[in-house]
Amino acid sequence: MEDSTHLFVSPEPFPLESGTSLPQMHVSYCTWGTLNAAGTNVIWVCHALTANADVLTWWPGLFGAGFYYDPADWFIVCANVLGSCYGSTGPLTPAAPGAPAPYQAFPLVTIRDQVAAHELLCQHLGITQIHTLIGGSLGGQQALEWAVQQPALFEHLVVLATSAQHSPWGIAFNEAQRMAILADPTYHAATPDGGQAGLQAARAVALLSYRTYDAYGQTQQEDTDEKLTDFRASAYQRYQGQKLAARFDAYSYVTLSRAMDSHNLGRERGGAAEALARIRAHTLVLGISSDVLFPPSEQQFLAQHILGATYAEMDSCYGHDGFLIEVEQIAHHLAQFYATALAQ
Repeated sequence: MEDSTHLFVSPEPFPLESGTSLPQMHVSYCTWGTLNAAGTNVIWVCHALTANADVLTWWPGLFGAGFYYDPADWFIVCANVLGSCYGSTGPLTPAAPGAPAPYQAFPLVTIRDQVAAHELLCQHLGITQIHTLIGGSLGGQQALEWAVQQPALFEHLVVLATSAQHSPWGIAFNEAQRMAILADPTYHAATPDGGQAGLQAARAVALLSYRTYDAYGQTQQEDTDEKLTDFRASAYQRYQGQKLAARFDAYSYVTLSRAMDSHNLGRERGGAAEALARIRAHTLVLGISSDVLFPPSEQQFLAQHILGATYAEMDSCYGHDGFLIEVEQIAHHLAQFYATALAQ
């Protein structure tokens, strides 16, 4: 099933949390299905770090014809985040027609700024209620922030492998990746393909936080005892770095990793627990047993402080990437969650 891709252009300059503003702001988004007459069948998806608005391509088995969220039943919306390189305003977007792109001068964008862009799009679409807001990782951070800001908008909230505040551990991983990118001299040349070697190295670092010892052991183990070099794991890291660099740019990667670092529900709200207490949606929080980037303790904290939240933990060897891979487990927990919410 093909998506329907659209572009929302804000008619006004877009203020940012940092105090500066974007002179123009646009959001690329995709929709599938049809909004019902009552407007009650909206599923809004918030995507993770390097994903895009086409959720059917990066969450297969959960979204699409014949799967849990089927466009035959739901009106599905997914918007590319502010700062990305998949159609929304980002570091490679000229500030004005004919002007150069800002590249590394693109301003700080926070999770709250990304949510503000979602909110403008939501109003533009005339959506006044959302059946389910769902997201994992960076997408979960957006979903939580939006549910705190607009508690009456959402009937259900589903967050996976995410947190109330990005941890020092997570920030350290992001900083290591940015150091790799900034060490690439081409990044400072401010060209569309600047920083590509650094981006490849950054992706290789990121993978170590996305997967696990066991996952690498299962997929990258050598079948001989005789090797001295050219190991499968080495080739895999290089391949994944090249794969990302072929579809993403270093400037957006830096921008979005900094947005992730900014995530703190408790900022100016009296702490994370106070912020989470504002959420009114029926909430499912899913953790992953082997996630070292967002360990289950962070999801348990969410469930403890969101009124009536359900917590479930998926058993997976895939680490953080389990939120994209373990679609059968996710669908199982969703079915139980909705059945319980319906009965309440």
